[in-house]
Amino acid sequence: MRAIDDTTRQGTRPQTDAAHRGRAAQAGFPTRPLPRASAQATARTARAARSATAVPASASIGVAELLRGPVRVARVLMSVPAAVYLQVPNDRGGDVVGVLTSDAARLPLGCVLFRPSNGRPLVSLPSGAPAEVGGGRIVVGNLAVSAAAWWNPRPKLPNLRPALLPEGVRQLRNALYGEGMPHSAFTLPGLPTGPGGPLAALRGAVRRADMDAALRTATRLIGLGPGLTPAGDDVMAGTIAGLVLLGHPSAERFAAGVYALTAGRTTELSRALLRHAACGRVSGEYAAVLHGLVGERPLAPAVAALLATGSTSGRAMALGLCTAIDLVDRTTREH
Repeated sequence: MRAIDDTTRQGTRPQTDAAHRGRAAQAGFPTRPLPRASAQATARTARAARSATAVPASASIGVAELLRGPVRVARVLMSVPAAVYLQVPNDRGGDVVGVLTSDAARLPLGCVLFRPSNGRPLVSLPSGAPAEVGGGRIVVGNLAVSAAAWWNPRPKLPNLRPALLPEGVRQLRNALYGEGMPHSAFTLPGLPTGPGGPLAALRGAVRRADMDAALRTATRLIGLGPGLTPAGDDVMAGTIAGLVLLGHPSAERFAAGVYALTAGRTTELSRALLRHAACGRVSGEYAAVLHGLVGERPLAPAVAALLATGSTSGRAMALGLCTAIDLVDRTTREH
């Protein structure tokens, strides 16, 4: 999104304000400069622009209900150069939809524009700024985004319990952990390390194929780590989605248990992504890895793209996928 150059604004503002005060004084009105904080507050409370520029996008069917439903007032959660995330109130307390540039991570709650972030299709907006979602479009800032195409964020795999290529699984693990490195050496920024840490506890639960212990580990991971989607949440989202898509018999129970922990403990964006994961809806990067693991696409570039997503998100999601693969494998062997 276009960043505002504060230096330029401050350098030109006195002349502009003086001109405005001169015209206002001639008309007989008292004048007073509007403080910058007041201008930002105005941006947060003003209605979304009705004369917004129409822009087409490719929308996830995971947000079809929001887009096709009645028009709802929404608020900006966060805006960065490649995305604007909006919170939309509903009877569940709220949902999230994103307007993403073509080079952003292809999240399952996104409407993806056909332009990259370096083309500056998005304009920076403060958190809390108004928007509208529904009636077939998203209105945010000076954009009205409508779905010109749809994509399914749930990867279509060969069957309900797809067989993964053993060599592909080894390739994924080597890329994630480092070839020849013990899994116990794996770390993520913001997550405690060592034998008493949550990742060690998760590994122990996986070795025992103990879903209850894995769920107890989730109480230590949800909300843990920095960022709009904490690394602990990303590990759980990757695990949930993997269990669902690979056909683990306890996937639904595990997903419900993890989601029950999220209220008040993590961000709204992270909660929304966990909801999508429970339905098997994942990012395009995560889906590409799964397609590679069943032999439908080249695996190496898909793994590289997933691991490069965000500062920690891609690696955490990949760890979650490896966790799900192990749990499915051990559960299958026991039965």
